[in-house]
Amino acid sequence: MSQDRPMVSAIDPNQIAKHFDPTDAQNRWDARWEQDGLHAYDPSRPREETFVVDTPPPTVSGSLHIGHVFSYTQPDVMVRYKRMQGFNIFYPMGWDDNGLPTERRVQNFYHVRCDPDTPYEEGLVLKPASAKDRKSSARLISRKNFIEACESLTEVDEEAFLDLWKKVGLSVDWSLEYRTIGDRARTLAQHSFRDLWEKGRVYTSYAPTMWDVDFQTAVAQAEVEDRSLPGAYHHVEFGVEGSDDSFVIATTRPELLPACVGVTAHPEDERYKHLFGKNAVTPLFFAPVPIFPSELADPEKGTGILMVCTFGDATDVLWWRDQGLAMRQVLGRAGRLMPLQFDAEGSEGFKSLQPDKANAYYAEIQGKRVKQAQNAIVELLRDEAGSATGKGAPLCKDLEAIEHPVKFYEQGDTPLEYLPTRQWFARLLDTKDALLAKGEQIAWHPSFMHARFRDWTENLSLDWSLSRQRYFGVPIPVWYPLDADGERDYENPVVADADQLPVDPTVDLPKGYDESQRNQPGGFTAEADIFDTWFTSSLTPQIGSHWVLDPERHDRLFPADVRPQSHEIIRTWAFYTIAKAMLHEDKVPWKHVMVSGWVLDPDRKKMSKSKGNVVTPVPLVEKHNADSTRYWAASARLGVDTAFDEGVFKIGKRLVTKLFNAGKFVLAQQGPVAPVASELDLAFAAALRRHVTQATRDFEAFNYAHVLQNTETFFWTHFTDTYLELAKPRARRFADGECEGEDELLASGSAIAGLRLGLGVLLRMFAPTLPYITEEVWSWVFADEKDAPSIHKAAWPGDADFAGIPEPANPASFDLAVAAFTAINKCKADHEVSMGREVDTLTLTANAATLEAVKPVLSDVFAATRCHDHTLAERSGLEDGVFEVADPSFAPKPEKK
Repeated sequence: MSQDRPMVSAIDPNQIAKHFDPTDAQNRWDARWEQDGLHAYDPSRPREETFVVDTPPPTVSGSLHIGHVFSYTQPDVMVRYKRMQGFNIFYPMGWDDNGLPTERRVQNFYHVRCDPDTPYEEGLVLKPASAKDRKSSARLISRKNFIEACESLTEVDEEAFLDLWKKVGLSVDWSLEYRTIGDRARTLAQHSFRDLWEKGRVYTSYAPTMWDVDFQTAVAQAEVEDRSLPGAYHHVEFGVEGSDDSFVIATTRPELLPACVGVTAHPEDERYKHLFGKNAVTPLFFAPVPIFPSELADPEKGTGILMVCTFGDATDVLWWRDQGLAMRQVLGRAGRLMPLQFDAEGSEGFKSLQPDKANAYYAEIQGKRVKQAQNAIVELLRDEAGSATGKGAPLCKDLEAIEHPVKFYEQGDTPLEYLPTRQWFARLLDTKDALLAKGEQIAWHPSFMHARFRDWTENLSLDWSLSRQRYFGVPIPVWYPLDADGERDYENPVVADADQLPVDPTVDLPKGYDESQRNQPGGFTAEADIFDTWFTSSLTPQIGSHWVLDPERHDRLFPADVRPQSHEIIRTWAFYTIAKAMLHEDKVPWKHVMVSGWVLDPDRKKMSKSKGNVVTPVPLVEKHNADSTRYWAASARLGVDTAFDEGVFKIGKRLVTKLFNAGKFVLAQQGPVAPVASELDLAFAAALRRHVTQATRDFEAFNYAHVLQNTETFFWTHFTDTYLELAKPRARRFADGECEGEDELLASGSAIAGLRLGLGVLLRMFAPTLPYITEEVWSWVFADEKDAPSIHKAAWPGDADFAGIPEPANPASFDLAVAAFTAINKCKADHEVSMGREVDTLTLTANAATLEAVKPVLSDVFAATRCHDHTLAERSGLEDGVFEVADPSFAPKPEKK
């Protein structure tokens, strides 16, 4: 009978390795995929067939973190799903290699500092600094040498990241690789500036700016974070000019006393109403400053009255502007108190009623860093001679310890200061409503992450500070004309034309000038600042699409479909990218954002180098293999912080092993090609189809973790532990020569078809997460049989897989078979016999309806449990689908040979 039927393609399991070798498989498949161009973007296909990813370019700072594996694997799972859906995938990888993190790494690695006044040294070779080197002062190198050092070290770091991405199997198209310091990125960043300049959206201003004294650069509001630090209230007595009155201010920043330009309290505060309109007199420096009311003053904070300095915080800036107060800048850009002179007239802005004493006191703190100056001025305030009232030492109480939030640059180690500097800004405050509207047009995954964008935008209080006083970054494409006295004309900057880009103003010339006019009166001078790194990174969708460099390509790739990123940079990367797309084209940059959480240590604390709890990923990936690592990453839901647990890797490894063994068993079954027709097989196929439908729905909602969790559960509970065991005896009957007649032949063929259906569908459902084991098993038979050489280009499971398979007579047949199978195996366990022990006879009890419903699949149940004879017994009190086993008689235990 079998000669008239084609046979299924089967493997010889003896020709397959006993154990899966993940390293060998990864090396083989990586080479094959690269050779076949599996991950390549096809620019000839239309936009509607393309899935565009705005991949986050990692900050290349030499530090690999397990969080990188976590957050980059998750979008790769989505990408692989979309590829199986037939989409043309645009999946680039960039390197965010400019900015402060890179500069700091170079400074620390080589123990160097950039000095623009140091001459360039041709052929300079720097070596990693030794412990001995670090005991001496850092070597000063020219700006050009420093930039070259940054470029060479980032290239090394990029190789380390590239190696990691390949180790975890990211399906990136590496031909689309870019650097944010590369020519294309620099051109587009400078074009962005040019476009915003033409639209009146950027401007330069000399104003108080948040300043990092270590990096000596301005920072933007979005780059600032609050850190809780111990501090103290210093209760300092002030005098009132022309009277014996006095009051006490509780300040946390006594070192800014020489910068005091005013005093304020709430207008309804009865304690201080009588002082408004008068001048206070500061202790030590005897400076007369106006006392004015402000509703921003908190009567409950400190003593309710406070000094206004230039500048302690953002509120000081606001009062300084609104009240037209004097500018008394005492803190320099390097974080030290600058030289200054008090005099009776205030000719330099520092008026004092007792200038000699004021200058003597100031000499004690001049040149000191902030903390040193604070300690010194506390001691000075204990001197009665410094009193503005003559009533004793100005420090009139012991220090009152507090814990308070202090603003830091997110990459910095020293509190930020507000210093007046000239910076470039982008106007954003007048676009908040429009930005909020753009945020509504984007689908956020998970949805609650939209609130972070909305809250940040609503509370934005400053325009975007674009300029940075650093070296390794994209230059601001501006020159300034110099007047006859050599002074810069900031009102009429020369912005590079589009056809000049990219430019370095410190090297290149503005149109209409020659090199002899550089830095000469009547000539020009270059803007030395570079862009904030976010100014370039916010253009990653346009860098990938090539934007103005290739408008046709841009139209095919912009807006992107998805931006993957972590939650802490919603206020920076997501916000600025949305702002740029809106300002340039009035569009959103992408349709979806998928936001990952953090990896926490086992105590659920954020990993950081300072805490010593960072897990280095490469040894971990090499130990557990790519598939197991990806399993760990894909098990975490979007937006949820996940504690690191190496046990999850082991669960993934177990799943990989089971897939390998299940594949070997199923594909080794020999028999005729036959349709899925037996009731058990039909019921399994129906359950599998329902699972595919739900998984597809979850993937479309970016719930990849649900897909993995539910598919893994289905694999164990519905396939390997149940259906495979139930169908195994019937599938083997043909190879064992036990089929008698056409019906038994078809029944055996149906079991083989059902098992192959289950394996083929489940392999494809695991493929986005476990690319190597699934490709390995797929290649044995399905690659040829399905005419899909790679599982990753095979069609995602759907209706076509179930075409021609009828519904089971009873949708509950599979669950009933599993319930009966489980009840008999439980009986064996209760009697402490092995699951493979043969049963001479037993009684299977259920209610009448359940017994009637289970009959079409009972032969498979008894064959799988090796039960030779049975009695069915009714009991009306049992619930539907519940079985009990009684009176088992087990065959004698076979003797060991």
